[in-house]
Amino acid sequence: MASAAEQMAANLSWGALGKATELRQRIWFTLGLLIIYRLGTYIPVPGIDGEALRNFMDQAQSGIGGILSMFTGGALGRMGVFALGIMPYISASIIVQLLASMVPALEQLKKEGEQGRKKINQYTRYATVALALFQAYGLARSLEAGGLAHDPGAFFQASVVITLVGGTMFLMWLGEQITARGIGNGISLIIFVGIVAEIPGALAQFLAQGASRGSTFVTLGVIVMVVAVIGFVVFMERALRKIAIQYPRRQVGMKIYDGQSSHLPIKVNPAGVIPAIFASSLLLLPVTISTFSGNQTGPIMSRVLAYFGPGQPLYLVFFAAMIIFFAYFYTQNVAFKSDDVAENLKNQGGYIPGIRPGKRTEEFLDYVVNRVLVIGSVYLAAVCLLPEIIRSQLAVPFYFGGTSVLIVVSVTMDTINQVQSHLLAHQYEGLIEKSQLRGKGRQGSGKPKKRKAPARR
Repeated sequence: MASAAEQMAANLSWGALGKATELRQRIWFTLGLLIIYRLGTYIPVPGIDGEALRNFMDQAQSGIGGILSMFTGGALGRMGVFALGIMPYISASIIVQLLASMVPALEQLKKEGEQGRKKINQYTRYATVALALFQAYGLARSLEAGGLAHDPGAFFQASVVITLVGGTMFLMWLGEQITARGIGNGISLIIFVGIVAEIPGALAQFLAQGASRGSTFVTLGVIVMVVAVIGFVVFMERALRKIAIQYPRRQVGMKIYDGQSSHLPIKVNPAGVIPAIFASSLLLLPVTISTFSGNQTGPIMSRVLAYFGPGQPLYLVFFAAMIIFFAYFYTQNVAFKSDDVAENLKNQGGYIPGIRPGKRTEEFLDYVVNRVLVIGSVYLAAVCLLPEIIRSQLAVPFYFGGTSVLIVVSVTMDTINQVQSHLLAHQYEGLIEKSQLRGKGRQGSGKPKKRKAPARR
């Protein structure tokens, strides 16, 4: 049985979008800032040899040209001012969230409301600057080692560091502005646009390679697989485990209201795409270091690359293991904290039928979440490993990654839900205004006249 909100959402149309002025302004504001971001990916960092950079990136598709270029929207391949992308901010925010769940002082800040949230956001910005400085300096030294700088030296390093750190901080500001004044989550939309912008070129290259080899069957098979994976991701991201919640009867004044029943939704994948991002970043780190160092690696690094290169068996095994580990770790410490949920239910007077409030409720929630995560973590590992296997076995020329599919699907669903919420709010406002106008009309000419009381004699 569909809820009232779902029934109203089904009746929404483009006409409702045309009447929602505020929503249109938010959408145009978001599109304008995303266009600015895309233009910035084509502005090059000063002092880079463009021809040498193109030759270098053509040979680095396995490490740098994969997930890093995907997250930066191709800015890293062109060495634009947004070459670091928004990844330092994402890494800093994840680190601060994990610390906030383990450090008592930061955990206390989370409970202080708006002031605590502002302090945690400030710490996240400081950590972003530190990570961006570290990564920008390493990138500048790698560019010099690879012979990609016109005039290597301290001035070149300083210009690269200032430009890249400034680009990352500007992207962080753009994301915050989109979240506050636009539609959707700004940081997620920036990554989403970067991924989507690279799809047409990669798809054209893949189709051209398939036509040149005459492998039409393989090309069609990969396209069907992509569609099937997207459908599977949509299904799993919407999958829920509902736990029944009962609220006792309550008395308001002289009236006694019956107890209400509700449910606590637990997603099959509470951690989202975070485990895949963490695992991908860590496993691609050796390949990235060797690529930027001009492949001048020692025997230890060469052995690590031989066993942990993309597509190797040990790489796939550790990739799956780290995804499962981060899925459990991030869910239990950040995404779904069962002790907080149990405490909130107890304070609201709610309880799970057959389970005592407090510690027993917390243990039951841990029991349910841990078993649901078996399905969620295996689903994440399967979605991320299948493209890796196909890419290594069939030599797919572009980075079709499960991480990119997860990001695109999740951000699309979240943005559509927010647009729908704005349309519903606008429709409710219209209904309220109509009811007020009708009330005023009844009080006007249509109002029935009161009979005069008989005069006393």
